[in-house]
Amino acid sequence: MSLDLAAINAEYGHDAQSLVRWALSLDKKAICTTNFRPFEAVILHIVTRVQPDIPIVWMDNGYNTEATYRYADELTRRLQLNLHIYLPRRSRAHREAVDGPTPALDDPRHAAFTEEVKLEPFARALREMAPQVWFTALRASDTAVRAQMDPVSVNPDGLLKVAPLLHWSAKQLHEYLVAHDLPNNFDYVDPTKGEEHRECGLHLAH
Repeated sequence: MSLDLAAINAEYGHDAQSLVRWALSLDKKAICTTNFRPFEAVILHIVTRVQPDIPIVWMDNGYNTEATYRYADELTRRLQLNLHIYLPRRSRAHREAVDGPTPALDDPRHAAFTEEVKLEPFARALREMAPQVWFTALRASDTAVRAQMDPVSVNPDGLLKVAPLLHWSAKQLHEYLVAHDLPNNFDYVDPTKGEEHRECGLHLAH
């Protein structure tokens, strides 16, 4: 895929809706990932307004809060999401029976835990769905790594990574939800991160 990324980012980098329309106009197989964290309704609403049947990929690690599962169901119903759920090879009950509770961030086993519940399911999703365009809701304010990213980039494997909300503030996200009468979810925990502004590894690997 030969693209002038600098020109594309300059033209569309601060216009989420136009960026989504541009990326989908490429007529390449696209997916949008979600974890149903706070403000995820924004990216899901924007992409499905352009392509209602776009596959929405959720790596459900099995450790989400009850509120997050209810939020996922509500958004799936309201936006009629074409949701594809990827689960770890082992259930949470199986993993905890054998390996015990979630390892702490400073535990040497934490990397293997992250690989099992998030990275391997995503790698499997990429293999099975073989997308050429990947929409993600990552934001520059999330981590130092993401602050250095561009809204549009190409991964080493050729996957076009599109982050329409990269430069959005929490205020902008909130205003979008209000304007479109969309629900939010603040009762969210990611056990692979453990703390705010920490990378889980997914956006480092892809």
